[in-house]
Amino acid sequence: MTVYQISVFLENRTGQLAEITQILADNQINMCAISIAETSDYGVLRLIVDQPQKTTSILLEKGFILSKTPVTAVMVPDRPGGLAPVLQLIAEGEIDVEYMYSLFTHKAGNAYMVFRVSDNEKFTALLSQNGIHVADRQELGIGD
Repeated sequence: MTVYQISVFLENRTGQLAEITQILADNQINMCAISIAETSDYGVLRLIVDQPQKTTSILLEKGFILSKTPVTAVMVPDRPGGLAPVLQLIAEGEIDVEYMYSLFTHKAGNAYMVFRVSDNEKFTALLSQNGIHVADRQELGIGD
């Protein structure tokens, strides 16, 4: 199941991240994951939130430039080496990982990793064939 990540382009200036997190807080939007990448000129804030449509609308109203990107959330055992089998499958399947980061959510000894890969269909099929659970929006508490 696809989860949508919101990527917000930020100026490299003090307070941008605080401004966005306050907007989310003021609108009762819960962050499930956050990742920040930066260059000398700009930053990219990647968010998984519980209300992606509402978040997109509000941030656009506030003048932010953003995009929605499909990503895959994968359950991994929350223990040393829990991620290794997933990464080994990706390598064996010759799938390129563009980026990955973790979700805040943990359940019953499991953590969740977000993957953006070169071939999502091949990736999810490979996971399914090997008994690795792909999380859906309901399991992660994400709407729309």
